[in-house]
Amino acid sequence: MSAPAHVPVLLERCVTLLAPALTAPGAVVVDCTLGMGGHAEALLEALPDVRLVGLDRDPEALRRSGERLARFLTPGGSARTTLVHAVYDELPDVLADLGIDCVQGILFDLGVSSLQLDEADRGFAYAQDAPLDMRMDPTRGATAADVVNGYDGKSLARVLKTYGEERFASRIADAIVRERAREPFTGTARLAELVRESIPAATRRTGGHPAKRTFQALRIEVNDELGVLRRAIPSALDTLCTGGRMVVLSYQSLEDKIVKSLLVARSASTVPVDLPFVPEGAVPELRLLVQGAQKASAAEVEANPRAASVRLRACEKVRVAA
Repeated sequence: MSAPAHVPVLLERCVTLLAPALTAPGAVVVDCTLGMGGHAEALLEALPDVRLVGLDRDPEALRRSGERLARFLTPGGSARTTLVHAVYDELPDVLADLGIDCVQGILFDLGVSSLQLDEADRGFAYAQDAPLDMRMDPTRGATAADVVNGYDGKSLARVLKTYGEERFASRIADAIVRERAREPFTGTARLAELVRESIPAATRRTGGHPAKRTFQALRIEVNDELGVLRRAIPSALDTLCTGGRMVVLSYQSLEDKIVKSLLVARSASTVPVDLPFVPEGAVPELRLLVQGAQKASAAEVEANPRAASVRLRACEKVRVAA
């Protein structure tokens, strides 16, 4: 098997943050977004007694990461890895099926994976023509073509503005509605060109490819990424054992805002600042391990441009919520 091209983002930092919670024999860490298995491999190598549960909604990602992690078997044949085809908001059900009450570590590496971006026929990239799909799990759900050809103009504009933060959402949506009446959209190249033509020339000269925000918005809509995330983070925190740790890597502001608000809410103290002691049961559920959001270093971004937009947040579970 050829060496994986994927370079995991903030790899050493993720391992360093999670490791203190994973020292006991039999400790379980969940990689909720397994992808190509880079973070999972590093955790298994650094922590020889840890058991890893890996989730991914993409069957191809599971196949490739399964090959990468196949060597992590004990001499008796008992696997240190359990890989499950699931979306990460299904984590509580996955753990229940495995008979695991709580886990010591959880990792989320959000957004589209290198595998999905690099496989042209998945339709995530605007730089080359491909079927207009964008499903992270190509076995189920509506495609981007279904959204582009089926949503009314107002709904399309809402998606582009909300999920892509696209200034010209209404113009793009109106153009899509006009063009699809002539011929439905089936490929990414035609859509990308239409978006480019819908944006004023002066704006097209800056900010990267004009279709970037539209494609991001459609991908988020197709995969319900923000809805899944809003459900997943609270349930993941509930599955952490006391002393367990969670690390989340986000790559765009909409994701990071959701993660930040959920972590801050559960780490905030309700005790008045002038109270000389913290009553029993009033200690916040979480302790934040990183001040604000950590970014990748300039050296890492130069070596791995996909790290440029990353924002890392991490926490430790101090107590079980009442």
